[in-house]
Amino acid sequence: MKTWGLLLVTIAFVIGTSIISVELWGQKEETIAADVQVKLQPGMTVAEFGAANALSKSLLKDFFKLENPEQLQKPITDFGLSLEQISTEINKSIALETEDASKNWLKIPLKFSLWFLFMGVCFALLIKKKMSKKRRLILYALGFTLFGVILGADPSPMGTVKDAIVLYAAKGVIFKPRLVAFSVFTLLVVLANKFICSWGCQLGTLQDFIFRLNRNSDDTGPGRWPQFKLPFVISNGIRILFFIALIWVAFAWAYDITREIDPFKIFKPLNMSLIGWCFVVGTLTLSLFVYRPWCHLCCPFGLTGWLFEKLSLFRIRVDYGKCISCLACENACPSPVMGAILRRDKTVVPDCFSCGNCLESCPTGAVSFSYGKRAKPTSGKLPG
Repeated sequence: MKTWGLLLVTIAFVIGTSIISVELWGQKEETIAADVQVKLQPGMTVAEFGAANALSKSLLKDFFKLENPEQLQKPITDFGLSLEQISTEINKSIALETEDASKNWLKIPLKFSLWFLFMGVCFALLIKKKMSKKRRLILYALGFTLFGVILGADPSPMGTVKDAIVLYAAKGVIFKPRLVAFSVFTLLVVLANKFICSWGCQLGTLQDFIFRLNRNSDDTGPGRWPQFKLPFVISNGIRILFFIALIWVAFAWAYDITREIDPFKIFKPLNMSLIGWCFVVGTLTLSLFVYRPWCHLCCPFGLTGWLFEKLSLFRIRVDYGKCISCLACENACPSPVMGAILRRDKTVVPDCFSCGNCLESCPTGAVSFSYGKRAKPTSGKLPG
């Protein structure tokens, strides 16, 4: 019962402290603005148009490209736009303004700064082969506590893909700060193998922490309860289908299919529905038995990150001159990826979350987290 007790304590800690954190930061509603029926009368000035439609001066300035306050008195007709054009573009502007207002612009830069610092520490530990079981567990706990409980559900790697798709499908606009965040996260993936997912993502670190609760004393295999390595063709097939469904539903009905089941809402629990609670608790419970189930089966950024990690500069590599073919690294790896990296006989290498289990378990130091391409083993070096 120890494993289950620790799971319950972890979930209770996240929920309880997240409620307090949300109250301290102040909850901002994150919804896509509904279309408004634009009111426009002949002879209206820009100022009158703004007042009639409850539009902010900053929105009017950006929309009409006003250069000074006096231009607020210019007639709308001077801008050469039809009512249909104005209505469409104003609703796009409102959507972007609403998106901007939903963000905490004090918390977001702070979160990114701490992300860089925290991941820098993790990077150094992996490079130096200092990522032990104890340090790994502590860092995962710090990861979801700092970036989830304290600093909240948003931003997240998943949101940069999922929310961008839904907003564009619904309103035909791109929220530029989200595009910047996606670019930063993707660059981190390219720099060091899927590092933002590995050590920065609040949900990813929470799942990984829970997975470790059901490991043996050396963190090299299952503990009291069995753990399963899903075949990548199955897990990635499901993830691709989920991504297609997300896009299709977003463009067909302007609806986010994760709205009710978004597991990041564990960090803002008062926003969750009954369906959401069942799904999130189920996902976290499944994390005891399957490594990062949301990341492997559903996460949109997990999918894009997997594609970009093929370009990663720093990655798990094997020195076959030192390798004694004991397969300790493959057995210790929580997913099928180490088997694919070790043998290099497959065209598709699964997601690698740079957890460091393989580094710690190798008796000869043949496995490293280092710069460069992966070598291929000599024929007959490893069993099939």
